[in-house]
Amino acid sequence: MRTEIMEQPGVLRATIDALLPQAAQVEAVARQTRQVLFFARGTSDNAAVYGSYLIQTAGGRLATLGSPSVATTYHARIDLSGVLVVGLSQSGRTQEIAETLSWARECGASVIAITNGVGSPIAELADVALVTRAGAERAVPATKTFTCQLAALAVLAIGLGADLDIGQLRRLPDVIAAWLDEPGHTSALDAIVSELVEVKGLVVSARGLAYSAALEVALKIKEACYLNAMGISYADLQHGPIAVVDAGTPAIIMAPDAGPTRDAAIGLARRVSGAGARAYGIGGGADLAAACDLAVPDPALPEWLAPIGLVVPGQLLTEALSRRLGIDPDNPRGLSKVTQTT
Repeated sequence: MRTEIMEQPGVLRATIDALLPQAAQVEAVARQTRQVLFFARGTSDNAAVYGSYLIQTAGGRLATLGSPSVATTYHARIDLSGVLVVGLSQSGRTQEIAETLSWARECGASVIAITNGVGSPIAELADVALVTRAGAERAVPATKTFTCQLAALAVLAIGLGADLDIGQLRRLPDVIAAWLDEPGHTSALDAIVSELVEVKGLVVSARGLAYSAALEVALKIKEACYLNAMGISYADLQHGPIAVVDAGTPAIIMAPDAGPTRDAAIGLARRVSGAGARAYGIGGGADLAAACDLAVPDPALPEWLAPIGLVVPGQLLTEALSRRLGIDPDNPRGLSKVTQTT
């Protein structure tokens, strides 16, 4: 898992270089559509959350997450004309997602696939396949395949006409590489890990574009550390579940260094501390760090790319915590690389 985390700058660069030329194909397929509908499961579903926020905030289109069960369990017939359906599956071999994309096409949708599986079933079903260049991933918890999916979703948004800086996307791998090479981040993460060894559960919270990163870090902690980690938005957390945060249940609070959600992150950190809980920050700049008990900076990226950088400290934290707990993070119990659902 750690090796694959460290490979991310290289595979992100390869993915961005390979997929950016396909933006014109995305534009052509999407020309007669108005709405984007995502279908995915697990880690890919967390990636789709990022795609939904990015397309709605920067692309001017409605983008929502769909439930594959509507197609595969209920066999509902829906008019999907004018809808661009995007299916995400890292392997491209999740049968439920393949069946859902086939159903979507029958219902009149245009279809795009995002996968790391060259020649996979979902790639073959799609009008355009955005095939990431993550390479083989041997650890069961997804790391580099997830960040490459986010890069593919950034290309998708660009193809849909989002006003985004392609130069910033091209510089992304170098920014993450520089962050990974900074030795000071290890000690900051180790300090957080040393405290989390003692807990039975925690909250991982973010909002907006960064929400996908919080969901993914919570999922990784569940998978590799066997802890009850709740991934939740700042807004939802404060509507009731904030009650679970106490001296035995800390919160990891994630935020971009700038943007409309950062002040809410700082406010949440203060509220968590006020409840007697430990608050750990990832990103959010100096102000979030000051509001938290312990914090680690994220790679310095613009808000639209920040989730790709924010998840990297969370991945490293998960891998280190798993080993401190005596667990093999590469092979968590009960999991396999490809999960089939019906």
